[in-house]
Amino acid sequence: MTDAGQSGSGAEEQDWDEGASDVLKTVGKQLKLWRERAGLTQAEFGKKIGYGEEQVSSVERGRRVPKPEFLNAADEVLGAGGLLAAMKEDVKQARYPKKVRELARLEAEAMELGAYASTFVHGLLQTEDYTRALYRMHRPPLDEETIERQVAARMARQEIFNRCPAPMLSFVQEEVTLYRPLGGRLVLRRQLERLLEVGQLRNVEIQVMPTAREDHGAPGGPFMLLEPKSGPKMAHAEMQLFSRAFTDRKDVRIFEARYGIIRAQALSPRESLSLIEKVLGET
Repeated sequence: MTDAGQSGSGAEEQDWDEGASDVLKTVGKQLKLWRERAGLTQAEFGKKIGYGEEQVSSVERGRRVPKPEFLNAADEVLGAGGLLAAMKEDVKQARYPKKVRELARLEAEAMELGAYASTFVHGLLQTEDYTRALYRMHRPPLDEETIERQVAARMARQEIFNRCPAPMLSFVQEEVTLYRPLGGRLVLRRQLERLLEVGQLRNVEIQVMPTAREDHGAPGGPFMLLEPKSGPKMAHAEMQLFSRAFTDRKDVRIFEARYGIIRAQALSPRESLSLIEKVLGET
């Protein structure tokens, strides 16, 4: 699994299995049949559900993972009687690359999650444009189909913010990530706005690690701690081309200690939001 931790480099290769691709192609064919039955062009249909013609085309060709709201709107507009909306469960697993499915499951079931991101804004906090910009920087280059599917997969993981009961989520971001204009200034501005939005949630704490700190409790790079509903706490660390899960209690304690240290070294959540707001005003 390589889409953990800061989840920002886009280091994942195209690793969907054939089953996932078949699901998306089936959904696309059904959508096209219902649309044509309703006598609508892709542009007309897209306008009715709030999506562009290219997005509709990509879904119909099985190249883009449709969001739940896309399928709900399509079902209502096309009068599919729940048949299209029912495909959400099939799409749910197909939207994640194989390497990310287990991590996505753990995130979805976590009662508590703590993450440290050193180079990019953490994946769970990224905007769609920020994520897309990162995948377009991937070397060797990824094709547009792969980029869009990776973006959709990462955005789907952010459903964690809508869960009820809400999990406790905390993030420590290196200060440099607030200034790095990946994708351009406008993308960065929207990303900073997103951090401020999420940081206002009562179950979320975002802290910034000042670049000027002379001590640092986690120089080894990004990682994440997850405490599931059932089972022991685990850690997940990310490297350049791979990542690793840690379940041994001895290893997890090391990550817990490091996370505790960097949270103490970082600005408080309130100070961090003030800094983010200040950087936004200067961007």
